[in-house]
Amino acid sequence: MNTELREFLRSRRARVTPEEAGLPVFPGSRRVPGLRREEVAQLAGVSVDYYVRLERGKNVNVSESVLDALARALRLNETERAHLYTVAKPTRKSQALPPQRVRPGLRRAVDSMPDVPVMLLGRRTDVLATNALARALYKDFEAAPPHERNMIRFIFLDPAARELYDDWEGNARLAVASLHVYAGRHPHDPRLAALVGELSVRDNDFRRWWADNDVYRHAHGSKSLHHPVVGDITLAYESLTVDADPEMSLALHTVEPGSPSEQNLRLLASWALAEQPSDVAH
Repeated sequence: MNTELREFLRSRRARVTPEEAGLPVFPGSRRVPGLRREEVAQLAGVSVDYYVRLERGKNVNVSESVLDALARALRLNETERAHLYTVAKPTRKSQALPPQRVRPGLRRAVDSMPDVPVMLLGRRTDVLATNALARALYKDFEAAPPHERNMIRFIFLDPAARELYDDWEGNARLAVASLHVYAGRHPHDPRLAALVGELSVRDNDFRRWWADNDVYRHAHGSKSLHHPVVGDITLAYESLTVDADPEMSLALHTVEPGSPSEQNLRLLASWALAEQPSDVAH
């Protein structure tokens, strides 16, 4: 059974009103939020039986034209449309994912940008490498136990994260939606299952937002932080895919030149340098 497809279609159907879809509405006739299954089938030009089987996660051979029609009927955005294509045609058998290795050249690239926080993220938002300024900004992931080197785990389970993000809920929701995109590509990843299981048990917000089945591609944007040492910093971020491993990305954080954020980031860099051990081994 295709659980990801089932839950995604149900969640999107519930969010489209008949009025948005241009369907007639009669007082007192609605028993479900959003569209009925037969209404989605009508809008997509498929039989009700076919759509019901699809939404139940049955193994249905779905054509691109049907997926396009469903995307239009459910008013999906670009990211949601791509996710629908992914979860509708999953790989037959999930193979064990090889561990992600940070090549020495990539490690040097992360360390070669000391003036901006840089993080190398892998599958499931695993934190593979950070530079000194990123460690000062968030936490020293590389000193943490291996299972704790994960960005979404930090956001939900580290109390410091709720104090760090000005809009913790907004950032946390986007992190969950981004993880759902990964889940669509690797629904049988045992480490993903362990991560989702742990977060669902330990955090009510995560459990509720994971059930929403929202998807989001974390490519660029901005975030406002309140750092406990230097105060407020507004950062723009860009996520750059690593060609050698498309499931690795460099997260670069920048600040507006001449802004108070730039001044505070420089203060943070000075503080991080002062906090480094003086007896560095050679």
